[in-house]
Amino acid sequence: MLSSRQRIEVSLNHREPDRTPVFEYVLLSPIADILLGRKYAGDPDNWDAIVLEKGWLDAVQQSAVDQLDLAMLLGWDMLYVIPNQLSQKKHNPFEALQELNRDDPVEFVRKRNEIASQNIGLAEESFFIYECLNKEMNRRDVDLPILAPAYAHGIWTDVELMQTMLLAPDVAHQHFALATKQVLGMIDKYFSLGIDQFGVGGDFAGNRPMISPQAYREFIVPEVQKISRRIHSLGGYAINASDGNLWSVIEDFLFGCEVDGYLEIDRHAGMELDKLKAMYGDKVTFYGNLDCGNTLSFCSPQEVRQAVIKCIEQGQGKGGHILCASNAITSSVPFENYIAVVNAYREVFGLTKFKPCKR
Repeated sequence: MLSSRQRIEVSLNHREPDRTPVFEYVLLSPIADILLGRKYAGDPDNWDAIVLEKGWLDAVQQSAVDQLDLAMLLGWDMLYVIPNQLSQKKHNPFEALQELNRDDPVEFVRKRNEIASQNIGLAEESFFIYECLNKEMNRRDVDLPILAPAYAHGIWTDVELMQTMLLAPDVAHQHFALATKQVLGMIDKYFSLGIDQFGVGGDFAGNRPMISPQAYREFIVPEVQKISRRIHSLGGYAINASDGNLWSVIEDFLFGCEVDGYLEIDRHAGMELDKLKAMYGDKVTFYGNLDCGNTLSFCSPQEVRQAVIKCIEQGQGKGGHILCASNAITSSVPFENYIAVVNAYREVFGLTKFKPCKR
């Protein structure tokens, strides 16, 4: 039997593992709270209350414990972990933008670029959660790979940026170049903490991309490509992420950006795993494709079970698939539906049925 790390690495290198690896991209309250029997410190909505109760240092340590407890309880093979919040709220330099007239999108983005150029890099204490997790895994003799966020090239809801891409391309290019500089610094820090999987890119599509394929190739692809190349030079994996229908730019998204994986695969928007697997399964690892916004939220547990089994079957063959939801497991997902996900996976691979404790 493979270890979790071996199972992930085999899948990323397109060899068939002993079973499809599994994790959850984002699991929030109330499901996480119910499973743990306490307020989940990894949920941002619970953070302030836990800090008030325990203090910042203990809250970060509790978040590490909670995230690992969930992974062990549910049998995950990896973790997605975001940087922790700071011990003290600091002045936000971008607050000055609130006074600007957004009727001039170019000037707005130009000013934003000016502020961003003076604020490259995250505070050192933002990465404390990873140190805590490494210590906790060592204490328990557990070794789970970590996927960390390095998203900075999305355009979702950024109306001024999209307008600037048309009106003043040089200003838009500066925005994306600054985003790349920020991400490269984060990646170097992540690697020093033993992390080797990185979510890159960012949301840019709904029912179709919010910009033209030409604009995506001109502004975003070259920047994500730089990030992927840095990651590869360090021996890691770049995982491109965006919701939405990406068919019109799928090869730019995967191969132009030179990434190893695709996360946030939006089945409801038309991104079907069997088709993706048939076209690109020998080159790309697919994370997810369980429709959280519709199937997991509104279907019956039996329908959820069938969807999970179908997703696993479509992802099999030469590795290249890691099971998770298409995005976050939020309060819209009934508890019994999430347990149906867990037990459908266990059923396929002959594992013991999960029975949550009564709270």
